[in-house]
Amino acid sequence: MNPVNTRLAPGLYLVATPIGNARDITLRSLDILANADVLAAEDTRSLKRLMEIHGIALNGRPVLAYHDHNGGKMRPRIMADLAEGKSVAYASEAGTPMISDPGFDLLRGAIEEGHPATAAPGAAAVIMALTVAGLPTDRFLFAGFLPNASGARKKTLTELAGVPATLAFYESPKRIAGMLGDAAEVLGGDRKAVVCRELTKKFEEARRGTLSELASYYGENTAKGEIVVLIDRGHSENISESDVTTALEEALKTMSVRDASDFVAKMLGQPRRPIYQQAMKMRNDDHS
Repeated sequence: MNPVNTRLAPGLYLVATPIGNARDITLRSLDILANADVLAAEDTRSLKRLMEIHGIALNGRPVLAYHDHNGGKMRPRIMADLAEGKSVAYASEAGTPMISDPGFDLLRGAIEEGHPATAAPGAAAVIMALTVAGLPTDRFLFAGFLPNASGARKKTLTELAGVPATLAFYESPKRIAGMLGDAAEVLGGDRKAVVCRELTKKFEEARRGTLSELASYYGENTAKGEIVVLIDRGHSENISESDVTTALEEALKTMSVRDASDFVAKMLGQPRRPIYQQAMKMRNDDHS
């Protein structure tokens, strides 16, 4: 189906692009790419190839490279185009702009200068991984890339240990074994996880197991391609009432009832409501 030729209103358009399969792009995204006055991309070669596949001509329009290394220099040029009333389409190299993507600063700049901004939604590796992994999706936390250094990585994982949600991370092939090993040490080797690799591509894979099993596998086998790691939420059935009381007593020394309840619930991986009720009772008893 050919893109619709229509004049776009002035503003910034964030365009999601396929994460592997070139057909995973929306008709609206193709319309925007066909009609924007100015095109900007994290990788101009990838964008031009995508447009070629879908039969979208450049027709002399500028295609600007915008990425982490040149954003500071390129933003003023794009802001000037927006100020002149032009429509600017920005496309990630793969996936949805703003999700671990340099488009964040571009959007923030447009908002600060009062320019309209919208998005054409589409593929995102983290959402695709959650869809196929088989872990709970009613609540999840996307934490992007963990730190490179093992010590800093363990510290971050410790902070996330009590979050009552499926944890989602992006990871590189070179770091996957170390990351899974640290996660097994901090979160528990028996915690379920899924490593999703090369999503929507020919060699798509979702490898399931415990953190210990996956750390062992990737310690012996080389991974290739883009990777998303999903880790099941912690299960804290062994938390006792005295554990909650002790944690609340400490938290209430410096926090409000609301903040203390939120903090303890996340730390212990327990439902917030009964903890909030207990915190209220403890505070009332203290004041009686």
